[in-house]
Amino acid sequence: MRDLILASTSSARRALMDGLGLPYRTQSPGVDETVAPHLSAKEAVRELAARKARAVHARNPDAWVLGADQLVEVAGETLTKPDNREAARGQLGKLLGHTHDIHTGVCLVGPGGHFSEAVETARLTFHAVTPDELERYLDLNEWEGCCGSYRVEGAGQALLARLDGDRSNVQGLPMVTVVRLLRQAGFSFFERR
Repeated sequence: MRDLILASTSSARRALMDGLGLPYRTQSPGVDETVAPHLSAKEAVRELAARKARAVHARNPDAWVLGADQLVEVAGETLTKPDNREAARGQLGKLLGHTHDIHTGVCLVGPGGHFSEAVETARLTFHAVTPDELERYLDLNEWEGCCGSYRVEGAGQALLARLDGDRSNVQGLPMVTVVRLLRQAGFSFFERR
């Protein structure tokens, strides 16, 4: 059995991985997530996913490590995780009633120098909501730890007017891409335990 590590402590990413039925464990990457300001959102998530996977692989050289990172892009601006409720309100104010992209970088690092990566993008359009409805959504604290200040796996799905792309990508881990990378690396599925 191959040792597979998800370089993330995200509950949303864990839930998606649990659905695969592959044995895996998680480990916090513990890396600096600062990137050069000239990088596009797509370039930044690619770099950060690789940085996370490589950091965990350095501590577990015989394991396969899956890293991921995600950023929201709206009107050419990149949104990261908000620091507080006011920042979350500001981010959602830019998204509500508009269309934005969410980019997720995925990187698989393994023994023998294996390295594969991909970036997936989904396009979302949000409903316009009243100021009172926005405050009620903020009260749920789903914005905490989420770039763009929402969770589509929770109550935030009520913000969604349209989604073009992989919903699991929006949740933090594009599973069609993850499965492709794992299969290309020789992983098999539906094994008897």
